[in-house]
Amino acid sequence: MSFCVIILSLRMGGILVKNLIVGQSGGPTSVINGSLAGVYAEAKKCGFDKVYGMVNGIEGLLLDRIVDLDDYLGEKENLELLKRTPSSFLGTCRFKLGKMEEHEDLYEKVFEILDKHSIDSFIYIGGNDSMDTVESLSDYALLHNKKQNFIGVPKTIDNDLPVTDHCPGFGSACKYIATTMKEIIADNMCYGDTKQTVAIVEIMGRHAGWLTAAAALAKDDNCCGVDAIYLPEVAFDVDTFVQDVEDLLKKKSNIVIAVSEGIKTADGDYVCELLDTNLMTDSFGHKELVGCAEALGRILRDKLGIKTRPVTLSILQRAGAHLASKRDLDEAIKCGNLGASLAFKGETGKMVVMRRISDEPYKIKFEVFDDIHKIANVEKKIPLEWIDVDNNYVSDELIGYIRPLIQGDVKQIYKDGLPQYLVMK
Repeated sequence: MSFCVIILSLRMGGILVKNLIVGQSGGPTSVINGSLAGVYAEAKKCGFDKVYGMVNGIEGLLLDRIVDLDDYLGEKENLELLKRTPSSFLGTCRFKLGKMEEHEDLYEKVFEILDKHSIDSFIYIGGNDSMDTVESLSDYALLHNKKQNFIGVPKTIDNDLPVTDHCPGFGSACKYIATTMKEIIADNMCYGDTKQTVAIVEIMGRHAGWLTAAAALAKDDNCCGVDAIYLPEVAFDVDTFVQDVEDLLKKKSNIVIAVSEGIKTADGDYVCELLDTNLMTDSFGHKELVGCAEALGRILRDKLGIKTRPVTLSILQRAGAHLASKRDLDEAIKCGNLGASLAFKGETGKMVVMRRISDEPYKIKFEVFDDIHKIANVEKKIPLEWIDVDNNYVSDELIGYIRPLIQGDVKQIYKDGLPQYLVMK
């Protein structure tokens, strides 16, 4: 008999009453709602009396913006629709609680609201900054003898959370990027040798180049692939870049280059700041990185006198549910399942992780990492041995790491020719 079934039997006997709240935070993905569906389904199976959702994450919770998820997910059809809905169904935020000794009133407000709704367990689905929130709240609860427990469920297209092999959301974003790169390459080649053209595609990832590396997957039997990939793990030199492009144009007229939004010079300056030095920052101190492709396009036009096409994928790469990876969605759901199970057992300050057992055949194991302090605010970058610095490309090992994550298609639910989503009202 499973732990959840045993505890459910006790609860039905009037001994135990438990409520859970779940939130989503940070940048959305095309499968983050799969994790939400997984949390809800497992939480109901375990026997949580109520499963609440915080609207707009911890920021919304502080305003007591809470919904009963039974109102939306009580019907199986809606649960299936949720799994296919892009972005964050509950809404999101980028809100930093700050140090507990400096903002005790804020922390007490959180627990006041949790107590008001008789909430025992808190699950946060998110990336680095979200795990910072899980860390802070679990630490505060332990120090102040609060009854609530806190669990993290990983999410980020950037794939930069440590410990876990990869993050839900990453595989689908990679699938979108590789597919879109094939389409851009085909488009860029259609004029043949009549005009030299360089397309520069800017891809998300901030300080880690995992997503940009996925551009390498575009190369196959019917696509020549991208001509160069520039990652933030390697210092970027503008003059060398111009020379690289000039050399490539001697071999072919149409070039497609993938660049990470977060590439920096050896001096630590973001390339996007060549265009705009007044970048906005969020509450966690992260600069809003945008404009890298446009800056490089202008440089090439000025120095080489060629036509450039800067392309910024922006939110498209994280919102493309129509190109979601089935494997990614399945793993997102299972991460949510395990998160709810851990919460019901009373575990706290922990995060669900995935450990890869093999590439061929692909096999993953879902586990629990016991110390959130070693995850929060720590970025996992691409190992340098997986980067082909001399050829501005990536290794076969890195391609082999990513390829299993994009496998399978998610069958969408259509009406009048368009995909249907679950929307909060």
